[in-house]
Amino acid sequence: MPQDVIGVDIAKDWIDVFFLSTGRAERVPMATAELRAFAARARGALVVFEASGGYEHPLSEALDAADVTYARVNPRQAREFARATGRLAKTDRVDARVLAEMGRALALRPTPPADPGRARLAGLMGRRDDLGAMLRAEMARLRQARDASVRRDIGSMIALLRRRIGKLEAEIAAVIGADEALSDRSRLLRTMPGVGPLLAASLLARLPELGRLDRRAIASLAGLAPHACDSGRFRGKRRIWGGRAEVRRTLYLAGFIASRYDPALRAFRRKLQEAGKPVKLAIVACARKLLTVLNAMLRDQREHRPAAG
Repeated sequence: MPQDVIGVDIAKDWIDVFFLSTGRAERVPMATAELRAFAARARGALVVFEASGGYEHPLSEALDAADVTYARVNPRQAREFARATGRLAKTDRVDARVLAEMGRALALRPTPPADPGRARLAGLMGRRDDLGAMLRAEMARLRQARDASVRRDIGSMIALLRRRIGKLEAEIAAVIGADEALSDRSRLLRTMPGVGPLLAASLLARLPELGRLDRRAIASLAGLAPHACDSGRFRGKRRIWGGRAEVRRTLYLAGFIASRYDPALRAFRRKLQEAGKPVKLAIVACARKLLTVLNAMLRDQREHRPAAG
């Protein structure tokens, strides 16, 4: 454990900082020079902050440049820790203190330094998802539109979005191809049925821990781990929740496809459905099994070996 733990609450224009060793709180403007100065003072400490929808990127970049260890935590986890310690009030300074205490109390796993190629890939994938959502919305509007001029206008927008998505996908492929480590990992992932270029890119960008954690930890990160809901003699249904929503969605679709084309997963899904399990539950189980296989493939640096089904 580092000598000091620093909690940081992130806002759009500033960060609130709490130094656990001294009890000092301060506010730092969200500007490059000030963040670099803060990072220089934070050397030797563990900095704890929440994932904040991208607002945390300038801070993490400054910490990476100064070689400062930090842990980026799930906001829900931080809020539940605050409630567990009896803090119901929520202000920026209170949140910074709670994050510092959380870093001291829990064995937080440090967040790996950002890889420039992976960071660029994540940005491109995020933009591709944005355009994909716009395309689906326009296609839904086209189905409802009756006026000819409106349909032409929507059609031209759909064509534009498809061109932009195609351009982004070409750029995503170029980024992966230019990075030897990303290219090798993508090639291994794509030997698995159901894993195409976009799923491989999504996993590389959004699940860098793949191949570095055990199967339970990676399933939890991806939001595919079943969680118990038991009390006394009551045994509730196990449900998946939490994790990284984008990864979970892409793996669900991949699990559906792989359960049709991979013999082992096809047999696994058929066994679950014959046992009376709902279709969606069977596909989630296939997605989790697919993730376990992909995790092992990257861990062992081996291609997928089809099994008889």
